[in-house]
Amino acid sequence: MIGDIEIRGLGVIDHAELPLGEGFTAITGETGAGKTMIVTALGLLLGGRAKPGTVRTGAPKAVVEGRWIVPADGEVAGAVADAGGAIETFGITEDALELGELLVTRQISATDGRSRAWLGGTSVPAATLADLGEQLVVVHGQSDQLRLRSEGAQRAALDAFGGIELLAVSERVADAWARERALQAQLAGLTAARDERVREAEALRTAIADIEPVEPKPGEDAELLQRIERLEHREEIRRLVGEAHALLRGGDESASEGVPAAAAQIEDARARVERAAARDSELESVSAALTDVLYGLDDAALRLSGYLDSLDLDGIGELDALNERLASLVDLTRRYGPALNDVIRTYDDAGMRLIELEGDDARLDELTDQAQTARELLESEAATLSELRRQAAKALGERVTAELTQLAMPDAVLTVDVQPTEHLGEHGGDRVAFQLRPHAGATPAPIQRGASGGELSRVMLALEVVLADANPVPTLVFDEVDAGVGGAAAIEIGRRLRRLAGHAQVIVVTHLAQVAAFATNHIQIEKSSDGEVTTSSIRSLTGDARVAEITRLLSGLRESESGRSHAEELLRLAEHETSA
Repeated sequence: MIGDIEIRGLGVIDHAELPLGEGFTAITGETGAGKTMIVTALGLLLGGRAKPGTVRTGAPKAVVEGRWIVPADGEVAGAVADAGGAIETFGITEDALELGELLVTRQISATDGRSRAWLGGTSVPAATLADLGEQLVVVHGQSDQLRLRSEGAQRAALDAFGGIELLAVSERVADAWARERALQAQLAGLTAARDERVREAEALRTAIADIEPVEPKPGEDAELLQRIERLEHREEIRRLVGEAHALLRGGDESASEGVPAAAAQIEDARARVERAAARDSELESVSAALTDVLYGLDDAALRLSGYLDSLDLDGIGELDALNERLASLVDLTRRYGPALNDVIRTYDDAGMRLIELEGDDARLDELTDQAQTARELLESEAATLSELRRQAAKALGERVTAELTQLAMPDAVLTVDVQPTEHLGEHGGDRVAFQLRPHAGATPAPIQRGASGGELSRVMLALEVVLADANPVPTLVFDEVDAGVGGAAAIEIGRRLRRLAGHAQVIVVTHLAQVAAFATNHIQIEKSSDGEVTTSSIRSLTGDARVAEITRLLSGLRESESGRSHAEELLRLAEHETSA
């Protein structure tokens, strides 16, 4: 609820503080005193449009600051935190609910009308205040904000009025719609990709048919290249190895050039060193080293001889087969590469992917069945919801119509029209519209178009009274809800506002004593003038001061004895009915 509002430099108000609080607050005052400035100030705090003309003449700016009392860990606190603001906790209620204080500020420049807004101590766009304001306050004015102006809001109000059973079915409809939508999305995705899956499966089968007969092995292409290289240059290899063997051990190749074999030369060198070592023992190690070299030369020569023997028997008739095999591997690499390992990986993955693709076909059939089942459930639940809505719509229309009869609209009829939509959605398949027939013979029209300003306020009051238990809102503001009524009808308005204040904070701008008498908090806007500038001030009324204001509202004269007597009687009536 709103704790208080401070106003500086707004319209005829220089500086004033508006104390509010729980219950029903009535705001009264003479014409032109600035009562509408209170609603204007509240509208600014709720993110309403700022205009340069609202700034008081001579003031550089207008500033409005509101203090709200909200649950410290509720949705409002979460929204404030998301915007970067903070709520200061200050107490706990009897039912262990922790409360916090939220400060909202709006400033408007007199020069260009530009505004700034603060939420919980941090600067925010005015739109942020508007979004949050929907959770805090509903203003019913003669021509501005209308709580139930949208089809969605009217549908939600009807559902809440319908009670637990209707709300439970509404939740089931939302769940069924979400499931059917998710299944349809999956089904659409699989269906759209069906042709692509067919093409992919065909390509995978072709790859398997190409690769499987070849049975490539990792690194096989490199091994084949090495083998082919050996076979293609076998004669050159034989010649080079033969020459090397002759150089080590001697033979025709080395003899033709008159070059002693390496082994013979090393042996000759070792014999000479050995003879010298007989004279100097330090050369014994050199002799031993030359002996090791001879052993190494013998081993190398032996291995070369064995290689030459194997080369004579190697690769007979094999080269053509190797080249053919390599050609097959190169072809696979070109088509499924770039490397042979990629070819092997393609073959290994193709089988699993084919299983997946074939499984998609089965999944497609399964999803089709599931989507059909989900649709049937949605249609069934939506039909139940529609029937419950029609029953609730009849009851809601009758109750609001009865309220309107007591609010000086005896011929007014409110009907809640529930019509089927073309498509089922999250909220079912109904279009909900609140229709008002304000007078006998008039054509029913949407409530925002079917009544005058004063009538509209009374219609909204009737709706709020009927919906109070089902669809509560923290603060309700009514501007001139009593326009065009008086007498007994005005008393009925006062009674209903007082009753509504049992569920929410109610703030009413009124000019009727019958309405103000039922308030639990009476605030008066007074104006004064020095001949050049008009200034308004705000004060809370109790005791004789309140009686005097009720008297003025009744007779136009504060000191009228008959008016005072009537005012006291009216206040006693309101007090008696409230305590009864």
